[in-house]
Amino acid sequence: MFRRLDNRNRDEIRPVQIITGYLPNAEGSVLITSGNTQILCAVSIEKRVPPFLSGSGKGWITAEYGMLPRATHTRMPRSSRNDRGQGRTMEIQRLIGRSLRAVVDPILLGNRTFIIDCDVLQADGGTRTLSITGAYVALYQALKVLIDPNNLKNFPLKHAVAGISAGLVNGDALLDLCYAEDSKADVDFNVVKTDTGELVEIQATAEGHTFTKETMENLLTLADFGINSLFETQQQAIKDL
Repeated sequence: MFRRLDNRNRDEIRPVQIITGYLPNAEGSVLITSGNTQILCAVSIEKRVPPFLSGSGKGWITAEYGMLPRATHTRMPRSSRNDRGQGRTMEIQRLIGRSLRAVVDPILLGNRTFIIDCDVLQADGGTRTLSITGAYVALYQALKVLIDPNNLKNFPLKHAVAGISAGLVNGDALLDLCYAEDSKADVDFNVVKTDTGELVEIQATAEGHTFTKETMENLLTLADFGINSLFETQQQAIKDL
């Protein structure tokens, strides 16, 4: 049995905290923490849409993602468009944008673009999925400023969305991997789901070993358990807005 560094059970997520309104200048913002991972999510609203949506009557949600230089154990240079790691950054911010767009009615967004900045202050695994979990609450706060959430017919958010990591480490299926576990994982598994139980995205990768359908189903079951817990944390944060 693989002994977890923080002595968690295999199906136990790290303690999650969401602090809303963390940046007073942003229309919506949260500081979300999961164990030693800390991410600041901030929403800005612009009264315009990308050219491909001009005249469509639909709004747009996009995201930017990045890590501070000392988010990791050793300093990373600040990111730029010419960085070799830019491909990973683009992949993650597109994932965040897709995940949020999956749970909104674009017509009800109006002629607006919602830009969600997800900045990793400290990284210890699960940054992409935790960004999605925090971005949902920050977007909810920004929309609440514009639209009464009690008027469900006109509130753009249709469902909650959250994400979590899982993986196969030394033969054990584990939920919510920290960096030390993720770096040893034979299978890396990220799941994004809505609170209606529908999948937004699954990212499953074998690291040196193939894996079976049964393994994938076991990891998905673990992820379901963790995401349901995250939905409860999101709802509690929203109640405090």
